Amino acid sequence: MTLIQQIITIAICAAATMITRFLPFKVFSEERGTPPYVEYLGRALPGAIFAMLVVYCLRNLSLIGGNHGLPEILAVGCTVLIHLWKRNTLLSIALGTAAYMILIRVM
Repeated sequence: MTLIQQIITIAICAAATMITRFLPFKVFSEERGTPPYVEYLGRALPGAIFAMLVVYCLRNLSLIGGNHGLPEILAVGCTVLIHLWKRNTLLSIALGTAAYMILIRVM
């Protein structure tokens, strides 16, 4: 890639990033308000994304081979219990990940 191509690529990436950051403030101004559909998406999508992540993480779970998916099941349970106890997403994800890493080494 030549220097000019690199500069153009960086400029396009910077412009795309700025547009995605500033456009919502122009489209949904305070005078017009946020449409109900967008507010619904703001409430529904976080849970849907977490559900999709759980499905993605457990997609290769094998209940008939090896350790029968025990580390995965215990780590998910650990994550859920910590989240219900502390209501801290970052803490529950971090400790659930640590529990999984320990369990796959032990089992």
